[in-house]
Amino acid sequence: MNGWAHHLIIAPILVPLLAAAVLLFIDERQRVAKAMVSLTSVVILVCVSFVLFRIESGPSDFEGVYLLGNWAAPFGIVLVLDGLSAMMLLLTALVALASLVYSMARWHTVGAHFHTMFQLLLMGVDGAFLTGDLFNLFVFFEVMLAASYGLLLHGSGPLRVKAGLHYIAVNLAAALLFLIGVSLIYGTAGTLNMADLAARIPQIEPDRRMLMEAGAGVLGIAFLIKAGMWPLCFWLPTAYSAASAPVAGVFAILSKLGIYVILRLIMLLFETGPSAGFGSTFLLIGGIATVVFGTIGVLASQALGRLAGYSVLVSSGTLLMVLGINDGAVSSGALLYLVSSTLTISAFFMLIELVERGQDAGASVLTVTMEAYGDADDDEPQEGDGVTMPGTMAILGICFAACAILLSGLPPLSGFIAKFAMLSAMMGTGAIGVPPTAAVWTLIVLVILSGVAALIAMTRVGIRTFWSSIEGTVPRVLVIEIVPVMFLLSLTLVLTVQAGPAMQYMDTTIRTLASPENYINAVRNATVLKGVADSNGQGGD
Repeated sequence: MNGWAHHLIIAPILVPLLAAAVLLFIDERQRVAKAMVSLTSVVILVCVSFVLFRIESGPSDFEGVYLLGNWAAPFGIVLVLDGLSAMMLLLTALVALASLVYSMARWHTVGAHFHTMFQLLLMGVDGAFLTGDLFNLFVFFEVMLAASYGLLLHGSGPLRVKAGLHYIAVNLAAALLFLIGVSLIYGTAGTLNMADLAARIPQIEPDRRMLMEAGAGVLGIAFLIKAGMWPLCFWLPTAYSAASAPVAGVFAILSKLGIYVILRLIMLLFETGPSAGFGSTFLLIGGIATVVFGTIGVLASQALGRLAGYSVLVSSGTLLMVLGINDGAVSSGALLYLVSSTLTISAFFMLIELVERGQDAGASVLTVTMEAYGDADDDEPQEGDGVTMPGTMAILGICFAACAILLSGLPPLSGFIAKFAMLSAMMGTGAIGVPPTAAVWTLIVLVILSGVAALIAMTRVGIRTFWSSIEGTVPRVLVIEIVPVMFLLSLTLVLTVQAGPAMQYMDTTIRTLASPENYINAVRNATVLKGVADSNGQGGD
Protein backbone atom coordinates (compact mmCIF):
# COMPACT_ATOMS: atom_id res chain seq x y z
CA MET A 1 0.00 0.00 0.00
CA ASN A 2 1.83 3.04 -1.28
CA GLY A 3 1.22 6.66 -2.25
CA TRP A 4 -2.13 8.30 -1.64
CA ALA A 5 -3.74 5.02 -0.57
CA HIS A 6 -1.34 4.78 2.36
CA HIS A 7 -2.63 8.06 3.81
CA LEU A 8 -6.21 6.75 3.69
CA ILE A 9 -5.41 4.70 6.79
CA ILE A 10 -5.78 7.76 9.02
CA ALA A 11 -8.90 9.04 7.22
CA PRO A 12 -11.43 6.98 9.27
CA ILE A 13 -10.19 8.87 12.34
CA LEU A 14 -9.65 12.32 10.85
CA VAL A 15 -12.92 12.57 8.89
CA PRO A 16 -15.31 12.17 11.86
CA LEU A 17 -13.00 14.27 14.07
CA LEU A 18 -13.08 17.18 11.62
CA ALA A 19 -16.82 16.77 11.10
CA ALA A 20 -17.42 16.88 14.86
CA ALA A 21 -15.35 20.06 15.12
CA VAL A 22 -17.27 21.73 12.28
CA LEU A 23 -20.61 20.71 13.78
CA LEU A 24 -19.80 22.51 17.02
CA PHE A 25 -19.71 25.83 15.14
CA ILE A 26 -23.15 25.31 13.56
CA ASP A 27 -26.13 26.52 15.56
CA GLU A 28 -28.43 23.79 16.86
CA ARG A 29 -31.38 25.40 15.10
CA GLN A 30 -29.77 24.75 11.73
CA ARG A 31 -30.79 21.10 11.72
CA VAL A 32 -30.51 20.59 7.98
CA ALA A 33 -26.99 21.99 7.80
CA LYS A 34 -25.81 19.83 10.70
CA ALA A 35 -27.43 16.75 9.17
CA MET A 36 -25.77 17.38 5.79
CA VAL A 37 -22.32 17.77 7.36
CA SER A 38 -22.78 14.58 9.36
CA LEU A 39 -24.13 12.64 6.37
CA THR A 40 -21.28 13.82 4.15
CA SER A 41 -18.78 12.64 6.75
CA VAL A 42 -20.34 9.19 6.96
CA VAL A 43 -20.58 8.82 3.18
CA ILE A 44 -16.86 9.67 2.94
CA LEU A 45 -16.20 7.06 5.63
CA VAL A 46 -18.09 4.43 3.63
CA CYS A 47 -16.05 5.24 0.50
CA VAL A 48 -12.72 5.28 2.33
CA SER A 49 -13.49 2.06 4.21
CA PHE A 50 -14.53 0.35 0.99
CA VAL A 51 -11.28 1.38 -0.72
CA LEU A 52 -9.22 0.11 2.22
CA PHE A 53 -11.22 -3.12 2.27
CA ARG A 54 -10.62 -3.65 -1.45
CA ILE A 55 -6.91 -3.02 -1.01
CA GLU A 56 -6.66 -5.53 1.82
CA SER A 57 -8.73 -8.13 -0.04
CA GLY A 58 -6.48 -7.84 -3.10
CA PRO A 59 -3.21 -9.68 -3.77
CA SER A 60 -0.90 -7.34 -1.86
CA ASP A 61 1.69 -7.73 0.85
CA PHE A 62 1.05 -6.57 4.41
CA GLU A 63 2.06 -2.90 4.33
CA GLY A 64 -0.79 -1.20 6.15
CA VAL A 65 1.30 0.55 8.80
CA TYR A 66 0.97 4.32 9.30
CA LEU A 67 3.51 6.11 11.49
CA LEU A 68 1.96 9.21 13.03
CA GLY A 69 4.50 11.98 13.49
CA ASN A 70 6.91 9.88 11.40
CA TRP A 71 8.34 8.25 14.52
CA ALA A 72 9.28 4.60 14.27
CA ALA A 73 7.59 2.03 16.47
CA PRO A 74 7.57 1.43 19.38
CA PHE A 75 8.36 5.07 20.26
CA GLY A 76 5.71 6.74 18.12
CA ILE A 77 1.98 6.25 17.62
CA VAL A 78 1.25 3.67 14.97
CA LEU A 79 -1.92 2.74 13.08
CA VAL A 80 -2.15 -0.74 11.58
CA LEU A 81 -4.53 -1.90 8.85
CA ASP A 82 -5.00 -5.58 8.08
CA GLY A 83 -7.85 -7.75 6.86
CA LEU A 84 -9.66 -7.81 10.20
CA SER A 85 -9.51 -4.09 10.87
CA ALA A 86 -10.48 -3.27 7.26
CA MET A 87 -13.54 -5.48 7.55
CA MET A 88 -14.58 -3.90 10.85
CA LEU A 89 -14.10 -0.37 9.45
CA LEU A 90 -16.39 -1.11 6.52
CA LEU A 91 -18.98 -2.78 8.75
CA THR A 92 -18.96 0.22 11.11
CA ALA A 93 -19.36 2.69 8.25
CA LEU A 94 -22.31 0.80 6.73
CA VAL A 95 -24.13 0.47 10.05
CA ALA A 96 -23.44 4.14 10.83
CA LEU A 97 -24.81 5.25 7.44
CA ALA A 98 -28.08 3.38 7.97
CA SER A 99 -28.49 4.63 11.55
CA LEU A 100 -27.73 8.24 10.62
CA VAL A 101 -30.20 8.29 7.72
CA TYR A 102 -32.85 6.77 9.99
CA SER A 103 -32.22 9.44 12.64
CA MET A 104 -32.91 12.24 10.17
CA ALA A 105 -36.62 11.46 10.20
CA ARG A 106 -36.99 12.91 13.70
CA TRP A 107 -34.52 11.62 16.29
CA HIS A 108 -31.69 14.05 15.54
CA THR A 109 -33.95 16.96 16.54
CA VAL A 110 -35.00 15.74 20.01
CA GLY A 111 -31.77 16.78 21.75
CA ALA A 112 -28.64 18.84 21.43
CA HIS A 113 -25.36 17.84 19.73
CA PHE A 114 -26.64 14.52 18.36
CA HIS A 115 -24.51 14.67 15.22
CA THR A 116 -21.40 15.79 17.09
CA MET A 117 -21.64 12.84 19.49
CA PHE A 118 -22.38 10.51 16.58
CA GLN A 119 -19.19 11.57 14.80
CA LEU A 120 -17.08 11.27 17.95
CA LEU A 121 -18.46 7.77 18.50
CA LEU A 122 -17.34 6.80 15.00
CA MET A 123 -13.93 8.35 15.62
CA GLY A 124 -13.47 6.32 18.80
CA VAL A 125 -14.63 3.06 17.23
CA ASP A 126 -12.53 3.44 14.07
CA GLY A 127 -9.50 4.47 16.12
CA ALA A 128 -9.85 1.36 18.29
CA PHE A 129 -9.91 -0.81 15.18
CA LEU A 130 -6.79 0.83 13.73
CA THR A 131 -4.53 1.54 16.68
CA GLY A 132 -1.38 -0.49 17.15
CA ASP A 133 -0.72 0.20 20.85
CA LEU A 134 -2.68 -0.28 24.06
CA PHE A 135 -2.38 3.29 25.32
CA ASN A 136 -4.10 4.76 22.28
CA LEU A 137 -6.60 1.93 22.43
CA PHE A 138 -7.49 3.32 25.86
CA VAL A 139 -7.74 6.85 24.43
CA PHE A 140 -10.06 5.82 21.60
CA PHE A 141 -12.05 3.61 23.97
CA GLU A 142 -12.66 6.61 26.23
CA VAL A 143 -13.69 8.82 23.29
CA MET A 144 -16.14 6.16 22.19
CA LEU A 145 -17.55 5.76 25.71
CA ALA A 146 -17.95 9.49 26.29
CA ALA A 147 -19.89 9.85 23.05
CA SER A 148 -22.03 6.78 23.78
CA TYR A 149 -23.07 8.24 27.15
CA GLY A 150 -24.59 11.25 25.45
CA LEU A 151 -26.17 9.22 22.67
CA LEU A 152 -27.83 6.78 25.05
CA LEU A 153 -29.33 9.68 27.04
CA HIS A 154 -30.41 11.41 23.83
CA GLY A 155 -34.17 11.97 24.01
CA SER A 156 -36.36 11.97 27.07
CA GLY A 157 -38.05 9.62 29.50
CA PRO A 158 -37.25 8.24 32.94
CA LEU A 159 -36.48 4.73 31.62
CA ARG A 160 -33.83 6.07 29.27
CA VAL A 161 -32.27 8.21 31.97
CA LYS A 162 -32.21 5.32 34.44
CA ALA A 163 -30.72 2.90 31.93
CA GLY A 164 -28.24 5.57 30.82
CA LEU A 165 -26.98 6.18 34.36
CA HIS A 166 -26.50 2.44 34.88
CA TYR A 167 -24.67 2.25 31.54
CA ILE A 168 -22.36 5.10 32.56
CA ALA A 169 -21.56 3.54 35.95
CA VAL A 170 -20.76 0.13 34.46
CA ASN A 171 -18.58 1.49 31.67
CA LEU A 172 -16.70 3.83 34.01
CA ALA A 173 -15.80 0.72 36.01
CA ALA A 174 -14.71 -0.97 32.77
CA ALA A 175 -12.51 2.02 31.92
CA LEU A 176 -10.89 1.83 35.36
CA LEU A 177 -10.14 -1.88 34.85
CA PHE A 178 -8.73 -1.04 31.44
CA LEU A 179 -6.32 1.47 32.98
CA ILE A 180 -5.24 -0.97 35.72
CA GLY A 181 -4.63 -3.73 33.17
CA VAL A 182 -2.59 -1.47 30.89
CA SER A 183 -0.51 -0.29 33.86
CA LEU A 184 0.32 -3.85 34.90
CA ILE A 185 1.30 -4.81 31.36
CA TYR A 186 3.54 -1.76 30.96
CA GLY A 187 5.14 -2.33 34.36
CA THR A 188 6.16 -5.88 33.42
CA ALA A 189 6.84 -5.66 29.68
CA GLY A 190 8.06 -2.06 29.43
CA THR A 191 6.07 -1.31 26.28
CA LEU A 192 2.47 -0.85 25.12
CA ASN A 193 3.07 -1.18 21.39
CA MET A 194 1.26 -4.39 20.42
CA ALA A 195 3.91 -5.63 17.99
CA ASP A 196 6.75 -4.88 20.41
CA LEU A 197 4.75 -6.45 23.23
CA ALA A 198 4.22 -9.64 21.20
CA ALA A 199 7.97 -9.88 20.61
CA ARG A 200 8.87 -9.28 24.29
CA ILE A 201 6.36 -11.59 25.99
CA PRO A 202 8.29 -14.83 25.28
CA GLN A 203 11.40 -13.31 26.93
CA ILE A 204 9.65 -12.22 30.14
CA GLU A 205 10.78 -14.09 33.26
CA PRO A 206 8.23 -16.57 34.71
CA ASP A 207 7.61 -14.56 37.88
CA ARG A 208 7.01 -11.35 35.94
CA ARG A 209 4.95 -13.18 33.31
CA MET A 210 2.37 -14.04 35.96
CA LEU A 211 1.91 -10.33 36.70
CA MET A 212 1.71 -9.59 32.98
CA GLU A 213 -0.96 -12.24 32.51
CA ALA A 214 -2.85 -10.79 35.47
CA GLY A 215 -2.78 -7.40 33.73
CA ALA A 216 -3.98 -9.00 30.50
CA GLY A 217 -6.79 -10.68 32.43
CA VAL A 218 -7.91 -7.39 33.98
CA LEU A 219 -7.74 -5.74 30.56
CA GLY A 220 -9.77 -8.59 29.10
CA ILE A 221 -12.50 -8.14 31.70
CA ALA A 222 -12.92 -4.52 30.63
CA PHE A 223 -13.66 -5.61 27.07
CA LEU A 224 -15.75 -8.58 28.15
CA ILE A 225 -18.01 -6.07 29.90
CA LYS A 226 -18.39 -4.24 26.59
CA ALA A 227 -18.92 -7.54 24.75
CA GLY A 228 -21.59 -8.54 27.27
CA MET A 229 -20.22 -11.82 28.65
CA TRP A 230 -22.16 -13.35 31.54
CA PRO A 231 -22.21 -12.36 34.41
CA LEU A 232 -21.03 -8.92 33.22
CA CYS A 233 -23.95 -8.44 30.86
CA PHE A 234 -26.97 -7.51 33.01
CA TRP A 235 -26.80 -3.86 31.94
CA LEU A 236 -26.87 -4.53 28.21
CA PRO A 237 -30.47 -5.58 27.38
CA THR A 238 -31.91 -2.71 29.43
CA ALA A 239 -29.56 -0.09 28.01
CA TYR A 240 -29.93 -1.13 24.38
CA SER A 241 -33.71 -1.46 24.57
CA ALA A 242 -34.01 1.98 26.24
CA ALA A 243 -31.91 3.77 23.62
CA SER A 244 -33.53 5.50 20.68
CA ALA A 245 -33.81 3.38 17.54
CA PRO A 246 -30.89 4.87 15.54
CA VAL A 247 -28.64 4.89 18.62
CA ALA A 248 -29.43 1.24 19.35
CA GLY A 249 -28.75 0.51 15.69
CA VAL A 250 -25.23 1.94 15.78
CA PHE A 251 -24.64 0.44 19.25
CA ALA A 252 -24.83 -2.99 17.61
CA ILE A 253 -21.18 -2.50 16.60
CA LEU A 254 -20.00 -1.65 20.13
CA SER A 255 -20.32 -5.16 21.53
CA LYS A 256 -18.34 -6.39 18.52
CA LEU A 257 -15.59 -3.93 19.43
CA GLY A 258 -15.03 -5.92 22.62
CA ILE A 259 -14.90 -9.15 20.58
CA TYR A 260 -12.45 -7.56 18.13
CA VAL A 261 -9.98 -6.45 20.82
CA ILE A 262 -10.06 -9.84 22.55
CA LEU A 263 -9.51 -11.65 19.25
CA ARG A 264 -6.69 -9.28 18.30
CA LEU A 265 -4.83 -9.63 21.60
CA ILE A 266 -5.25 -13.40 21.82
CA MET A 267 -4.04 -14.04 18.27
CA LEU A 268 -1.16 -11.55 18.55
CA LEU A 269 0.08 -11.94 22.12
CA PHE A 270 -0.99 -15.42 23.20
CA GLU A 271 -0.96 -17.49 20.01
CA THR A 272 2.51 -18.95 20.67
CA GLY A 273 5.13 -19.03 23.42
CA PRO A 274 4.87 -19.81 27.14
CA SER A 275 1.53 -17.98 27.45
CA ALA A 276 -0.11 -19.71 24.47
CA GLY A 277 -3.80 -20.37 25.04
CA PHE A 278 -4.04 -17.90 27.91
CA GLY A 279 -7.69 -17.27 28.83
CA SER A 280 -9.15 -19.74 26.32
CA THR A 281 -10.90 -21.89 28.93
CA PHE A 282 -12.35 -18.81 30.60
CA LEU A 283 -13.70 -17.55 27.27
CA LEU A 284 -15.17 -20.96 26.46
CA ILE A 285 -17.01 -21.28 29.78
CA GLY A 286 -18.07 -17.63 29.75
CA GLY A 287 -19.31 -17.93 26.18
CA ILE A 288 -21.38 -20.99 27.01
CA ALA A 289 -22.92 -19.25 30.03
CA THR A 290 -23.64 -16.15 27.93
CA VAL A 291 -25.42 -18.15 25.21
CA VAL A 292 -27.51 -19.98 27.82
CA PHE A 293 -28.43 -16.73 29.58
CA GLY A 294 -29.17 -14.96 26.31
CA THR A 295 -31.30 -17.83 25.02
CA ILE A 296 -33.39 -17.87 28.19
CA GLY A 297 -33.79 -14.09 27.90
CA VAL A 298 -34.89 -14.39 24.26
CA LEU A 299 -37.57 -16.92 25.18
CA ALA A 300 -38.75 -14.90 28.19
CA SER A 301 -38.89 -11.52 26.42
CA GLN A 302 -42.32 -10.13 25.62
CA ALA A 303 -41.13 -6.71 24.42
CA LEU A 304 -39.32 -6.50 21.10
CA GLY A 305 -36.59 -4.26 22.52
CA ARG A 306 -35.68 -6.78 25.20
CA LEU A 307 -35.71 -9.55 22.60
CA ALA A 308 -33.21 -7.62 20.49
CA GLY A 309 -31.05 -6.90 23.54
CA TYR A 310 -30.82 -10.58 24.46
CA SER A 311 -30.10 -11.42 20.83
CA VAL A 312 -26.96 -9.29 21.18
CA LEU A 313 -25.91 -11.50 24.09
CA VAL A 314 -26.51 -14.69 22.09
CA SER A 315 -24.36 -13.28 19.28
CA SER A 316 -21.55 -12.27 21.65
CA GLY A 317 -21.69 -15.57 23.52
CA THR A 318 -21.41 -17.55 20.29
CA LEU A 319 -18.32 -15.59 19.24
CA LEU A 320 -16.73 -15.96 22.68
CA MET A 321 -17.26 -19.73 22.55
CA VAL A 322 -15.45 -19.87 19.22
CA LEU A 323 -12.58 -17.80 20.63
CA GLY A 324 -12.42 -20.28 23.50
CA ILE A 325 -11.94 -23.34 21.31
CA ASN A 326 -9.30 -21.45 19.26
CA ASP A 327 -9.75 -23.26 15.94
CA GLY A 328 -9.04 -21.55 12.65
CA ALA A 329 -11.74 -23.26 10.58
CA VAL A 330 -14.43 -22.42 13.11
CA SER A 331 -13.13 -18.86 13.49
CA SER A 332 -13.57 -18.20 9.76
CA GLY A 333 -17.27 -18.99 10.02
CA ALA A 334 -17.45 -16.94 13.21
CA LEU A 335 -16.19 -13.82 11.40
CA LEU A 336 -18.94 -14.23 8.81
CA TYR A 337 -21.41 -14.69 11.67
CA LEU A 338 -20.09 -11.50 13.29
CA VAL A 339 -20.80 -9.47 10.16
CA SER A 340 -24.20 -11.04 9.52
CA SER A 341 -25.44 -10.75 13.11
CA THR A 342 -24.30 -7.12 13.41
CA LEU A 343 -26.18 -6.10 10.27
CA THR A 344 -29.26 -8.03 11.37
CA ILE A 345 -29.41 -6.72 14.93
CA SER A 346 -28.84 -3.13 13.79
CA ALA A 347 -31.71 -3.43 11.30
CA PHE A 348 -33.89 -5.12 13.92
CA PHE A 349 -33.46 -2.34 16.47
CA MET A 350 -34.60 0.25 13.94
CA LEU A 351 -37.43 -1.95 12.69
CA ILE A 352 -38.79 -2.38 16.22
CA GLU A 353 -39.73 1.29 16.54
CA LEU A 354 -41.59 1.21 13.23
CA VAL A 355 -43.51 -1.93 14.16
CA GLU A 356 -44.44 -0.70 17.63
CA ARG A 357 -45.95 2.52 16.29
CA GLY A 358 -49.01 0.56 15.23
CA GLN A 359 -49.53 -1.00 18.64
CA ASP A 360 -51.35 0.46 21.60
CA ALA A 361 -49.35 0.79 24.82
CA GLY A 362 -49.46 -2.48 26.70
CA ALA A 363 -50.85 -4.43 23.74
CA SER A 364 -48.26 -7.20 24.06
CA VAL A 365 -48.92 -7.63 27.77
CA LEU A 366 -52.67 -7.69 27.18
CA THR A 367 -52.28 -10.31 24.47
CA VAL A 368 -50.22 -12.55 26.76
CA THR A 369 -52.81 -12.15 29.53
CA MET A 370 -55.67 -13.09 27.20
CA GLU A 371 -53.80 -16.18 26.01
CA ALA A 372 -52.98 -17.25 29.56
CA TYR A 373 -56.59 -17.00 30.77
CA GLY A 374 -58.22 -18.30 27.62
CA ASP A 375 -59.92 -15.01 26.79
CA ALA A 376 -58.68 -14.79 23.23
CA ASP A 377 -61.15 -14.23 20.42
CA ASP A 378 -62.52 -17.71 19.62
CA ASP A 379 -65.28 -16.65 17.24
CA GLU A 380 -65.57 -18.92 14.23
CA PRO A 381 -64.66 -17.20 10.97
CA GLN A 382 -67.64 -16.41 8.82
CA GLU A 383 -67.86 -16.66 5.08
CA GLY A 384 -66.47 -13.54 3.48
CA ASP A 385 -64.39 -12.58 6.52
CA GLY A 386 -60.76 -11.79 5.92
CA VAL A 387 -57.91 -9.56 6.86
CA THR A 388 -56.40 -7.06 4.46
CA MET A 389 -52.79 -6.11 5.11
CA PRO A 390 -51.89 -2.58 4.03
CA GLY A 391 -48.72 -2.01 2.05
CA THR A 392 -46.87 -0.55 5.03
CA MET A 393 -47.61 -3.59 7.18
CA ALA A 394 -46.62 -5.88 4.33
CA ILE A 395 -43.19 -4.23 4.02
CA LEU A 396 -42.69 -4.29 7.79
CA GLY A 397 -43.78 -7.92 7.88
CA ILE A 398 -41.30 -8.92 5.19
CA CYS A 399 -38.47 -7.13 7.00
CA PHE A 400 -39.52 -8.74 10.29
CA ALA A 401 -39.54 -12.19 8.67
CA ALA A 402 -36.07 -11.57 7.24
CA CYS A 403 -34.78 -10.63 10.70
CA ALA A 404 -36.36 -13.79 12.15
CA ILE A 405 -34.70 -15.97 9.51
CA LEU A 406 -31.32 -14.32 10.05
CA LEU A 407 -31.41 -14.44 13.86
CA SER A 408 -32.53 -18.07 13.94
CA GLY A 409 -30.04 -19.16 11.27
CA LEU A 410 -32.54 -20.60 8.81
CA PRO A 411 -31.71 -20.96 5.11
CA PRO A 412 -31.15 -19.38 2.71
CA LEU A 413 -29.74 -16.12 4.16
CA SER A 414 -26.27 -15.38 5.54
CA GLY A 415 -27.14 -16.33 9.12
CA PHE A 416 -27.58 -19.94 7.99
CA ILE A 417 -24.37 -19.92 5.93
CA ALA A 418 -22.33 -18.56 8.86
CA LYS A 419 -23.74 -21.08 11.33
CA PHE A 420 -23.35 -23.91 8.84
CA ALA A 421 -19.70 -22.98 8.34
CA MET A 422 -19.09 -23.00 12.09
CA LEU A 423 -20.99 -26.23 12.75
CA SER A 424 -19.42 -28.12 9.85
CA ALA A 425 -15.94 -27.18 11.09
CA MET A 426 -16.86 -28.18 14.65
CA MET A 427 -18.15 -31.56 13.52
CA GLY A 428 -14.96 -32.38 11.65
CA THR A 429 -16.28 -32.00 8.11
CA GLY A 430 -14.38 -28.76 7.60
CA ALA A 431 -10.69 -27.99 7.69
CA ILE A 432 -9.92 -29.52 11.09
CA GLY A 433 -10.90 -33.09 10.11
CA VAL A 434 -10.93 -34.47 13.68
CA PRO A 435 -13.83 -35.77 15.77
CA PRO A 436 -15.38 -33.14 18.07
CA THR A 437 -14.69 -33.21 21.78
CA ALA A 438 -17.32 -33.00 24.51
CA ALA A 439 -16.84 -29.24 24.76
CA VAL A 440 -17.31 -28.85 21.02
CA TRP A 441 -20.47 -30.97 21.11
CA THR A 442 -21.77 -28.63 23.79
CA LEU A 443 -21.12 -25.69 21.51
CA ILE A 444 -22.89 -27.41 18.61
CA VAL A 445 -25.97 -28.09 20.72
CA LEU A 446 -26.05 -24.52 22.08
CA VAL A 447 -25.72 -22.93 18.64
CA ILE A 448 -28.65 -25.04 17.37
CA LEU A 449 -30.80 -24.48 20.46
CA SER A 450 -30.19 -20.72 20.43
CA GLY A 451 -31.38 -20.63 16.82
CA VAL A 452 -34.51 -22.61 17.69
CA ALA A 453 -35.20 -20.30 20.62
CA ALA A 454 -34.85 -17.23 18.37
CA LEU A 455 -37.25 -18.78 15.86
CA ILE A 456 -39.83 -19.53 18.57
CA ALA A 457 -39.59 -16.07 20.09
CA MET A 458 -39.69 -14.21 16.77
CA THR A 459 -42.62 -16.31 15.52
CA ARG A 460 -44.57 -15.69 18.72
CA VAL A 461 -43.94 -11.95 18.66
CA GLY A 462 -44.61 -11.77 14.93
CA ILE A 463 -48.01 -13.43 15.30
CA ARG A 464 -48.98 -11.05 18.09
CA THR A 465 -47.77 -8.06 16.15
CA PHE A 466 -49.11 -8.75 12.67
CA TRP A 467 -52.02 -11.15 13.24
CA SER A 468 -53.23 -10.30 16.74
CA SER A 469 -56.97 -9.90 17.24
CA ILE A 470 -56.26 -6.77 19.32
CA GLU A 471 -56.89 -3.86 17.01
CA GLY A 472 -54.04 -1.56 16.16
CA THR A 473 -53.45 1.20 13.71
CA VAL A 474 -51.29 1.06 10.63
CA PRO A 475 -48.08 2.90 11.59
CA ARG A 476 -47.02 5.98 9.68
CA VAL A 477 -43.62 5.09 8.28
CA LEU A 478 -41.48 7.48 6.28
CA VAL A 479 -39.38 6.33 3.36
CA ILE A 480 -36.27 7.69 5.09
CA GLU A 481 -36.99 5.30 7.98
CA ILE A 482 -37.72 2.05 6.16
CA VAL A 483 -34.95 2.41 3.54
CA PRO A 484 -32.08 2.06 6.10
CA VAL A 485 -33.65 -1.14 7.44
CA MET A 486 -34.03 -2.56 3.94
CA PHE A 487 -30.48 -1.44 3.12
CA LEU A 488 -28.96 -3.43 6.00
CA LEU A 489 -31.07 -6.48 5.22
CA SER A 490 -30.09 -6.25 1.55
CA LEU A 491 -26.44 -6.34 2.66
CA THR A 492 -27.10 -9.71 4.28
CA LEU A 493 -28.54 -10.84 0.95
CA VAL A 494 -25.35 -9.69 -0.79
CA LEU A 495 -23.38 -11.58 1.83
CA THR A 496 -25.45 -14.67 1.00
CA VAL A 497 -24.91 -14.42 -2.77
CA GLN A 498 -21.20 -13.71 -2.29
CA ALA A 499 -20.73 -16.30 0.44
CA GLY A 500 -17.85 -17.98 -1.41
CA PRO A 501 -15.63 -14.89 -1.73
CA ALA A 502 -16.70 -13.79 1.77
CA MET A 503 -15.57 -17.08 3.33
CA GLN A 504 -12.34 -16.94 1.35
CA TYR A 505 -11.68 -13.48 2.78
CA MET A 506 -12.44 -14.73 6.30
CA ASP A 507 -10.10 -17.72 5.86
CA THR A 508 -7.29 -15.44 4.68
CA THR A 509 -7.88 -13.08 7.60
CA ILE A 510 -7.72 -15.87 10.16
CA ARG A 511 -4.56 -17.33 8.63
CA THR A 512 -2.95 -13.89 8.78
CA LEU A 513 -3.93 -13.48 12.43
CA ALA A 514 -2.54 -16.94 13.21
CA SER A 515 0.90 -15.76 11.98
CA PRO A 516 1.67 -12.87 14.33
CA GLU A 517 5.20 -12.55 12.96
CA ASN A 518 3.74 -10.85 9.86
CA TYR A 519 2.16 -8.17 12.03
CA ILE A 520 5.28 -7.78 14.18
CA ASN A 521 7.68 -7.48 11.23
CA ALA A 522 5.41 -5.05 9.38
CA VAL A 523 5.27 -2.67 12.34
CA ARG A 524 8.94 -2.95 13.25
CA ASN A 525 10.11 -2.51 9.66
CA ALA A 526 7.78 0.36 8.78
CA THR A 527 9.69 2.96 6.79
CA VAL A 528 10.33 6.39 8.28
CA LEU A 529 10.37 9.22 5.72
CA LYS A 530 13.93 10.47 5.51
CA GLY A 531 13.50 14.24 5.13
CA VAL A 532 10.76 14.47 7.73
CA ALA A 533 12.78 12.31 10.10
CA ASP A 534 15.68 14.76 9.90
CA SER A 535 13.44 17.72 10.68
CA ASN A 536 12.03 15.86 13.70
CA GLY A 537 15.49 15.26 15.08
CA GLN A 538 15.56 11.51 14.43
CA GLY A 539 18.74 11.73 12.47
CA GLY A 540 19.57 10.70 8.96
CA ASP A 541 22.28 10.60 6.37
